[in-house]
Amino acid sequence: MSPRRVTLADVAKAAGVSPTSASLVLSGRGREMRISLEVQQRVMKAADELQYRPNAVSVGLRTGTTRTIGFVSDTVATSRLAGDMIKGALEAARDRGVMLFIGETEGDPELERRLLHTMHDRQVDGIILAAMYTRTIKVPKEMTAAPAVLLNALPRQPSPLPSILPDEIEAGRTAARVLLEAGHRDGIHLIGAGPRSRDVPPGTLAGVERLAGIREVLGEAGVKIASGRVCADWQPEYGLDATRELLASDRPRALICFNDRIAFGAYQALGEHGLRVPDDVSVVSFDDHPLASWMSPKLTTVALPHYELGRKAVDVLFDEIGDHRDGAVREAVVHRVPMPVRERDSVARVWED
Repeated sequence: MSPRRVTLADVAKAAGVSPTSASLVLSGRGREMRISLEVQQRVMKAADELQYRPNAVSVGLRTGTTRTIGFVSDTVATSRLAGDMIKGALEAARDRGVMLFIGETEGDPELERRLLHTMHDRQVDGIILAAMYTRTIKVPKEMTAAPAVLLNALPRQPSPLPSILPDEIEAGRTAARVLLEAGHRDGIHLIGAGPRSRDVPPGTLAGVERLAGIREVLGEAGVKIASGRVCADWQPEYGLDATRELLASDRPRALICFNDRIAFGAYQALGEHGLRVPDDVSVVSFDDHPLASWMSPKLTTVALPHYELGRKAVDVLFDEIGDHRDGAVREAVVHRVPMPVRERDSVARVWED
């Protein structure tokens, strides 16, 4: 049999005061209600000795908050790369003295619906709905029952929910600037998407935005993209095949790969043709996957800020919770989190003659 939970009445009895007085002291209102310091000390001592913990449900009913938030995702929790979003959210929640309930749907809409209902049944103060990769989603109707935000996702239909996204357009600009600042002006090829704005794999929001940033910066510099190859999936084998196809007809001076897994395949293809990175071909990429620092030479890449995304989601959610209490009108604001460049060894400087 489990031990009986210590109640407020037990603390009051041990301290020799009324339950009302004990409640006022433990809620931090003892001084306000002019309860003597000696009584306050007796109550606090009794609570400590009895290891009293307030009942979260009763506190929630009294204060209108349970100090809990929900985090529902598709496969974030089991993804080594995106898992830092949960770490960021957990630490931001802990800094606020709030508990995070985590649920994973594995992309199953029915499981997502049940998880959201479970979060509401627990009376969480708000919910974060997260995606493992940046995409548009159909917002479940259950998301409107409490303050909520979308993390790494945009609503497919009009929605009042704010979204927190990596700044992929600026990331594309950054990747292009890395090559320009190293002196590259010709022979720049894209592996994964491009060269035209419509040349992207279906459903890849990151591809659309990264390509837009690349095209903008190179265009402003008067640099023409030599070619682009769309990869149906951003995995090493597709990067390998696309780079082999490029090398069959052209000799690149630089590659912009649309993620680090594609870059891994590109490295293999370049090696097969006796080309060295960065001496013969410079390579810049995106994501900062762990393999970027394992590759030889180490890969220069624009990092996905998963940890910062998680923290930002909690901050925005608490703004939503505050607006909800104040009766403020919700607005569909998109918050962009910067993507920093990790400069390593895969880009060589081009010296003018």
